[in-house]
Amino acid sequence: MINKLLFLFLLIISLASEALYAQDSLVIEITGMQSDTGFIMLQLFDQNQEVIRQAMGIIKDKRSTIIFSDLNPGKYAVRYYHDENLSGKMETGSFEIPEEGYGFSNDAYGLFGPKSFSDWLFEFNGHKKIILKIKY
Repeated sequence: MINKLLFLFLLIISLASEALYAQDSLVIEITGMQSDTGFIMLQLFDQNQEVIRQAMGIIKDKRSTIIFSDLNPGKYAVRYYHDENLSGKMETGSFEIPEEGYGFSNDAYGLFGPKSFSDWLFEFNGHKKIILKIKY
C-alpha cells in the first residue's frame, strides 16, 4: 500500500513539474525544408530588436523544432535560415537574394525583403507553439 501511495505521489509531482516547465516554453516548429541536410539557424529577438537567444535546430523529416524556456511574458520575434551547406552564414546571390531557405515569425515575407520588424512580433504569455513555413 505504501509503495502505491509513494508511486502515485511521485507521479503527481512529475506531472506537475512537467506542466510548470511547459508553461514558460516557446516551441517553434519550422516546416517545408527541401532536405534534411544542414541545420536551422535561428535568432530570437525581444521587442527592442535585440537578439536575446540563438539556436541551431536539427532537421528531420524536413522539419525542425526549437524550444526556448524561461522566457518572460512579452513580445518576441524570430528569424531563421536553413544552413544547407554548413557555412555558418546565410548564402546570398546577386542583389543579396537568399540562396538558402529563410523565414520570420508570423511568416512575415515582403515582396523585396522582409516586412517591417513590427510584423514579426508576437505576444508570449506562457506556453506557446508557433508553426512557420520556410521560403526558398
